[in-house]
Amino acid sequence: MCPLSQSAASPGQGNLCFLLGFLLIMSSSLSGAQPPPFKQFAPTESGLTHLAIHNKTGEVYVGAVNWIFKLSSNLTKLRNHMTGPVVDNEKCYPPPSVQSCPHDLAQTPNVNKLLLIDYDQNRLIACGSTSQGICQFLRLDDLFKLGEPHHRKEHYLSSVAESGTMSGVIISSPHSTTSKLFIGTPIDGKSEYFPTLSSRKLMENEENADMFSFVYQDEFVSSQLKIPSDTLSKFPAFDIYYVYSFSSEQFVYYLTMQLDTQLTSPDASGEQFFTSKIVRLCVDDPKFYSYVEFPIGCTKDGVEYRLVQDAFLAQPGRQLAKSLGISENEDILFTVFSQGQKNRAKPPKESALCLFTLRRIKEKIKERIQSCYKGDGKLSLPWLLNKELACINSPLQIDDNFCGQDFNQPLGGTSTIEGIPLFIDKDDGMTSVAAYDYHGNTVAFVGTRNGKLKK
Repeated sequence: MCPLSQSAASPGQGNLCFLLGFLLIMSSSLSGAQPPPFKQFAPTESGLTHLAIHNKTGEVYVGAVNWIFKLSSNLTKLRNHMTGPVVDNEKCYPPPSVQSCPHDLAQTPNVNKLLLIDYDQNRLIACGSTSQGICQFLRLDDLFKLGEPHHRKEHYLSSVAESGTMSGVIISSPHSTTSKLFIGTPIDGKSEYFPTLSSRKLMENEENADMFSFVYQDEFVSSQLKIPSDTLSKFPAFDIYYVYSFSSEQFVYYLTMQLDTQLTSPDASGEQFFTSKIVRLCVDDPKFYSYVEFPIGCTKDGVEYRLVQDAFLAQPGRQLAKSLGISENEDILFTVFSQGQKNRAKPPKESALCLFTLRRIKEKIKERIQSCYKGDGKLSLPWLLNKELACINSPLQIDDNFCGQDFNQPLGGTSTIEGIPLFIDKDDGMTSVAAYDYHGNTVAFVGTRNGKLKK
């Protein structure tokens, strides 16, 4: 099977081989053809971290440590592009290629942390860990390097070298050549440098000075959220890890994991607890007034599963849609959680595959917004606000399309959105999930920490 380096085995990318195999199965099943002869792609010198599949050609783009690969739909290598090692030091800000740095420099591996296909401009966005998180633009056809922003503060995203912690969504504009990139990333305590969540401009020209600038910025507000220095002073280990992201209707969603400040003592020597959140923003909200986050998880037989490992957005097959009482055109979310709230980096093997309907998530969020705009309760977002602020009563009518106001924002959920448990694995440690509709049946595949594939 496809080996991964042990150091690269993080939740979002520990089972790329499972996903690569699943691609072959799915493409042949959907076409009615016999499965092609199985091939494997296993580069010996680089741990694989991400993949992106072209929705028309079926070609597969793979992010790795120091490399980007392009594969055919049957996993034959077509092209590769080298991204590292880079002469660097994570303490250099800006990177040493831009400004001299007093810290010792060394050849540093470049871990791919984000890999997205920009269909409008026929290019690949590949963001790495070196040079404070610089992104490259590569032409889809041959991986030719089109550009690399390196001129402004907004071009540096995060120097954290752990893959599976950054996630992004591209939103195209039907009336403009400028798209938007919603991106979430851990910051490793550098709140003065990096926002944890932001929306950026994707320009047509890779060398445009506005590339990656914030969608909106004035003296008081911009398209970003930063972790306050007060939060980091109290909880030095606090960060937000972005496991999965997607768009549905007029919203962008993230599944995140972060330190639970209500359970964790500010004393760094104490036990740490983590919580998973689902975050939602309106696509057309440049000032982030619509930001809402809710705890999310799953419970089975009294056991709580709260450490999100991976997720997959799909639409239900006919039978599943009927059992859920929803349309086949509605979105559902398959999510893998590990048991409990301890040890983010090495979570317990006991894990759960759970199902959420986007309809239910939207209902819970709308109920919370409606309640707050009636003046009930607090904003309940201690990591961002550092204090409890009361909700302000307003005569506004809150419907499914409400995108926030400059008061009662941002907003935190007070109760956990619970998923439907589908399968519990106590031995192998589920870390990846994918699903599709096969002749009216919804088929889910999960990959495990020890390299098993379960259907």
